[in-house]
Amino acid sequence: MQHEGGGGPGGGDGGSTDSISHSLLMVQRLEALLLQGNGSDVTLRVETPNMEEVKVFQVHSLVLVLQSPVFQDLLSRNGSSLLLTETLDCTALFDRFIRYLYCGEVSLRLDQATALHQLATKYQVLGLQQGLSQYMSKNLARDSAGHVADWYEYAVQVGDVALRDSCLRFLAWNLSAVLQGGQWTRVSSRLVLTLLRRSDLVLQSETELFTALEVWILHNQPDGLTAENALRSVRYAMMPPRDLFRLQTQSPVLARYQESVRDLLYLSFQFHSAPPPQMAKFFDVNCSLFVPRNYLSAAWGAPWHLANPARDDRSTSFQTQLGPSGHDAARRVTWNALFSPRWLPLSMRPMFSETGAMQPPRSEGGRPRLIVTPATSSADLAGVTFHKTVLVMAQQGGRLVVTQVYTFHQSSEEDGDFLSDADLNRRTSQYLVDGALHLHIVVKPLYQTLISSKN
Repeated sequence: MQHEGGGGPGGGDGGSTDSISHSLLMVQRLEALLLQGNGSDVTLRVETPNMEEVKVFQVHSLVLVLQSPVFQDLLSRNGSSLLLTETLDCTALFDRFIRYLYCGEVSLRLDQATALHQLATKYQVLGLQQGLSQYMSKNLARDSAGHVADWYEYAVQVGDVALRDSCLRFLAWNLSAVLQGGQWTRVSSRLVLTLLRRSDLVLQSETELFTALEVWILHNQPDGLTAENALRSVRYAMMPPRDLFRLQTQSPVLARYQESVRDLLYLSFQFHSAPPPQMAKFFDVNCSLFVPRNYLSAAWGAPWHLANPARDDRSTSFQTQLGPSGHDAARRVTWNALFSPRWLPLSMRPMFSETGAMQPPRSEGGRPRLIVTPATSSADLAGVTFHKTVLVMAQQGGRLVVTQVYTFHQSSEEDGDFLSDADLNRRTSQYLVDGALHLHIVVKPLYQTLISSKN
């Protein structure tokens, strides 16, 4: 029995009532009603367009009408017999869809999610539709990344914005794994162009991205406009000159489309050869061509694995190149990073009263905080601003994947929700792998555009 509160005559404690719940038994009886067809008043025939599969259900109009406004409309126009035409995948799973209408639950495999989502969307069963979107968003890391690209295309097709954004974020933050997987060559041109426009891509280097794009173009042979738009989205200025020279002489794709990107290559070589302050007088060095993505190579940052991260403060140091220009490639900046698992904002720290007595803090505990500051003299950094990006890995689907990305200038406090849901004290936290927190700090240098002086 479950205590609910309230009152009733003869109550021994003078003011409480109890409830008796047989909801599980009710679900079992509804399932039996579906399986046996007792008292059914609707015949539901589901078939594929070419009749390769047909299923017939004896169902109850009350259940259909309660769960789906589409069924309510169909029954009002067609009476007690409904003929539905569905794809082969949807027809094969229609019995599970109907069972959900009766029992409120469904069992499925990863490869069945899209077809069930299609049925839930078509018949406006909103609870199932939302539940499947959440299931898909939570299972992006399972198996290969191929299903994520498929789910992205499907989400765009049906207008599921939340699922679309979840898929796109996962692909962008784990792009190196996607590029190395066997599914990359069958990714659609729409998704390729969408990814290439993003600055938050996580990958080894821009050269890795170009190499994968070249493989995709050679395999898919897209129309000229698509290929040109894709190639013009590559940030050639983020490649070292040696890679640019190699691509110009060895890339079959650049040999075919070099006229389309000649201006970008020319700007990139200028970017690497001229002093950045001089370049900044004549060009907008904050346009996408000159903006780094989240590169994992050592020149741009460092991984940081913190064992038992909830225990105490930790610090580390690493070096990056001063800027992406070849003119600055040999110059290094040393960075100091401090991680605190229980940093207290000012509003949460103990306060002292006028008599000197300590007042209790406004709330307990604290929250994780990361500070990244240069050990190099500020005079050596003139003309460059630095964005710090912290990639947070978590265990999902048996794999370590990037699940959170935070960007700030100096402290994660600027982001507000840094690791707010990590619960580092809980050993079973998805953010802890063998008791360690896996971070990767990326430093993205941006040159400051100066006032034009084209006299």
